Amino acid sequence: MRRTRQAKIVATLGPASSDPAVVRQLFIAGVDVFRLNFSHGSHADHAARFKTLRALEQETGRPIAILADLQGPKLRVGTFAEGPVTLASGQAFRLDLDPAPGTAQRAGLPHPEIFAALVPGAELLLDDGKLRLVVERCGADFADTRVVAGGRLSERKGVNVPGVVLPITALTDKDRRDLALALELGADWIALSFVQRPQDVIEARALIGDRAAIVVKLEKPSAVEQLDEIVALADAVMVARGDLGVELPAERVPAIQKRIVRSCRRLGKPVIVATQMLESMIDSPVPTRAEASDVATAIYDGADAVMLSAESASGKYPVVAVEMMNRIIEQVEADPAYRQLIDASHASARPGGDVAEAVCCAMRRAVTLLQAAAIVCYTSSGHTSLRAARERPPSPILSLTPRLATARRLALVWGVHSVWTDDVADVDRMSERACEVARRDRFAAPGQFIVTIAGMPFGTPGTTNLIRIAAA
Repeated sequence: MRRTRQAKIVATLGPASSDPAVVRQLFIAGVDVFRLNFSHGSHADHAARFKTLRALEQETGRPIAILADLQGPKLRVGTFAEGPVTLASGQAFRLDLDPAPGTAQRAGLPHPEIFAALVPGAELLLDDGKLRLVVERCGADFADTRVVAGGRLSERKGVNVPGVVLPITALTDKDRRDLALALELGADWIALSFVQRPQDVIEARALIGDRAAIVVKLEKPSAVEQLDEIVALADAVMVARGDLGVELPAERVPAIQKRIVRSCRRLGKPVIVATQMLESMIDSPVPTRAEASDVATAIYDGADAVMLSAESASGKYPVVAVEMMNRIIEQVEADPAYRQLIDASHASARPGGDVAEAVCCAMRRAVTLLQAAAIVCYTSSGHTSLRAARERPPSPILSLTPRLATARRLALVWGVHSVWTDDVADVDRMSERACEVARRDRFAAPGQFIVTIAGMPFGTPGTTNLIRIAAA
């Protein structure tokens, strides 16, 4: 089950991809991380998918990561007395806390936290930004607005408030129930929605502890403004371009995506580029050329993973979409310009770094000079493999760990082939085991160089301090 690419594929399970046979096909086609979207489906649905994935993991012998994506707060308008209404540009429209069904002149907005944060001049976006309102006057229970961009508005449509930090937590009561289930089932990654500030990540960490790693979804402008602080607190980051594209002008999203990827690569945190990557493949067996270029751009930038949402969850061609994404990645990584771009964008180490940084810098240089077939990382917590992946070396990384939870989490990380194996007791056995696994999994032929990095004493997290070169 060796992948022939470095970047990873995240795919969402849903009605089109819950059958165990389809899940197996998705895995064979190239999925490394399976996303369960808790915005949809029952707890029983998600528990069944967990069971399917763990059975597949046992069958194939390859660690599979499961990402539980929490819904986060969903801000929506209320109902309408006579069905959808049409708002004309320039007209007045009131939003308030009154639960009575709305009209073409007003609608309920059952979120006092929004009114608490509004000021005159603030924008409100309805239905994924299709309608735009500007606040003219507001109070604790109402907002009188002027319609800037009108259109048809039906009940329960979403509301976005760009440029305003709302006084609400990123975890709703529903999220807390979903989180409890995900942790009980053994999710490897928890995706946190609606992050506005570093405190939201700290709050989630207090609940999750070390039972799962946290993916922060960057979808709010206020989070982008505090990018480095939030990335430093996260275990990984998702560029949630759909919501970013609602709250920010579409032309700003590409530059922000690149900025987020650069920040994550500099800080050594895995980064997923998500949303509408192969959107047309929900209904078509082939993507548009623009979509293929979009996926390729994320790979050229050095993203750890790219993600499929509705394409694999509810589309007509879930397996074909994964196969297409796999081929795009392989094609990009075979391009000589890819390695040139990755090397040019590498964040060079600076004086004052730690021992692990020095070891990994030496590893990267040794691999390049010797044209080593593979890098083998011994890791307990995953830190050594993460630090090696930050270097974006030209050879694949075999990550050996005695902890199954660590092996699963590392399935998300660029270049890492994760292996759950027995621990080693001494340096000689370390080299022997590294060469055995490299040959067994067809990463190296006898006589080729293997560069091994580890921490001494073995099994102690965060002690990367050893590099050894041997022939397979």
